[in-house]
Amino acid sequence: MKKKVLTTLLALTLVFALGGCAGGGNSDTTGDNTTAEDNTQDQAEGADDAAAEVMSYDEYMAAAVDTEVTVEAYVQATQSWWEDKATIYAQDKDGGYFFYDTACSEEDYAKLVPGTKIRVTGYKTEWSGEVEIQEGTFEFVDDGDTYVADPVDVTEFLGTDEIESYQNQFVAFKGMTVEASSDASGNEAAFLYNYDGSGTDGDDLYFNASYNGQTYTFTIESYLCDSSTEVYAAVKNLQIGQVIDMEGFLYWYEGVNPHITSVTVVQ
Repeated sequence: MKKKVLTTLLALTLVFALGGCAGGGNSDTTGDNTTAEDNTQDQAEGADDAAAEVMSYDEYMAAAVDTEVTVEAYVQATQSWWEDKATIYAQDKDGGYFFYDTACSEEDYAKLVPGTKIRVTGYKTEWSGEVEIQEGTFEFVDDGDTYVADPVDVTEFLGTDEIESYQNQFVAFKGMTVEASSDASGNEAAFLYNYDGSGTDGDDLYFNASYNGQTYTFTIESYLCDSSTEVYAAVKNLQIGQVIDMEGFLYWYEGVNPHITSVTVVQ
């Protein structure tokens, strides 16, 4: 939206400037040789500088959906790279970010290791409750600063409004009880391939776990943790009734839908 408005304003400015030139002689009597083209370029550069101003986490969350935003954050994990676009989990000391379809070369994608600081400019969007930055561009911030977040235990916040404030952060759930999951035919198991059991090995895994009498669904996102990872194997070995601790990113889809990266059976 901002890009379209800026383009229109620049076009109108240029039209008026050209119209003034067509009217005849130079009306400048001040000795200032600045041209309309110079002014237009200065305005554009000023607008770009404003758009690129780095927001704090609170400013980013307060920004309206579909507006252009710029943030700095630290890579925590990468989910996927495809056709020069990357999906990235990131965080700073104040909150978490999800960068979806960020323009990225394969060479740069290999450099997005946990702790790496990047500056991302894109459009704040919301999809089924998930707040993210889409279609962004990024650059590395080489200031010697790195940050890898420790998981925040949000178990007590399950079922409350407060848990949404931890969206996209690296979190932990402790003392959760594995519950049965039912496929489309009503068959029960400790986990499903895809949300309805329609998948096969290598697809996303879905499983249920309860706390204080309420059951929640958790996901092994196969692009983030594929079938070769320890957490994928751990979920395939779960049994109904086991007590587990988990870590992962607090993704959101019509409510809490964490992307789990670690599962440990504790009982």
